[in-house]
Amino acid sequence: MIERRLMDVSERLRTLRAELAESDAQARFFEDEADDARLRALVSETPLADHESREARHHADTLRRHRDALARSIAQLEEERDALLDRLASELAER
Repeated sequence: MIERRLMDVSERLRTLRAELAESDAQARFFEDEADDARLRALVSETPLADHESREARHHADTLRRHRDALARSIAQLEEERDALLDRLASELAER
């Protein structure tokens, strides 16, 4: 039972870590885009450029929140994995 749960947690960790790596790359891209849009808005001082800047910032912030949620999920799964390993070690020691 514990071994099966460990395998499930390990697979979910692998999946989330891959998703986090992809999310990191996307977040960096959108942060750069938001910074560029902000600079364009400052230089051009037009309502359209200001709108584009706010929209780019919104996308970057959304991706950052998603990335942070993934990191929290990974931390929780690591805690679960550690607890399962402790239980497994305990059971093995009792035998």
